[in-house]
Amino acid sequence: MVLQLLRQALPIHSAPTRILPHYNNVPAYLLPAFLTSSIPNHQQSLLHSSHLQSLKYFTTSTSTMADSKSFFSAVESRRTIYQLSHESPIPDARIKEIVTFALKHTPSSFNSQTSRVVLVLKKKHQELWDAIAEVYKAMLPEDKFNQAKQRFDGFRAGYGTVLFYEDTTNVREFQEKFPTYEDKFPQWSEHTSGMLQYVIWTALEAEGMGVNLQHYNPPIDPRLEKEYGVPPTWSLKSQMVFGKPTGGPMEKTFKPIEERMKVFE
Repeated sequence: MVLQLLRQALPIHSAPTRILPHYNNVPAYLLPAFLTSSIPNHQQSLLHSSHLQSLKYFTTSTSTMADSKSFFSAVESRRTIYQLSHESPIPDARIKEIVTFALKHTPSSFNSQTSRVVLVLKKKHQELWDAIAEVYKAMLPEDKFNQAKQRFDGFRAGYGTVLFYEDTTNVREFQEKFPTYEDKFPQWSEHTSGMLQYVIWTALEAEGMGVNLQHYNPPIDPRLEKEYGVPPTWSLKSQMVFGKPTGGPMEKTFKPIEERMKVFE
């Protein structure tokens, strides 16, 4: 059905025949905008039939961005937001889809797939930040903890947290398999984690979330291992807090691009 409509609606120069078969079984909401925009309005409903909607494809931000904002607009809009509420502009299922899609498709060196995540939502999110506060209360002088607690309360006010880990057993496996690059795999693992964090952050903000990234590890590692059954071989890298934004980002300035980039032609 999709392929038939596209062949009828689109001229060859805008959607070459060799491209169309790739979209034959793809739900309309995942089709690139350059394909669906030329289909007459009276046929658009056919693309959104219950049969097509039932196909098992992730409907993540990365696939719908063409309809709402471009990739570069999403990159530009990704900012740190600290003022969050215990609400979400999207369903929990959507959040899970975004994290699942990103975890599956974010690249890793040698396809090592070393990244691991723990997604914590709603009441469990609040309990997470209560636990983190307890760990730091036992570590810090009272005056220092009182300052830190204000920050913890701000994070607790959000809707959820993504805990980002790297599996050191998985990293060691590739070090042994490719000894020439043994010293590189830990670094490459960090690259993978950074990309995964960026993908999820950008996707969540494209859905209307406010997001910020925290690093209260390693003091909290043992407590979280116990709370969530995380193996000790998973190395915690960061905690991504998100929720419905109640404030905006701080002003951001930029160094001259000429100082940061060289081009040779």
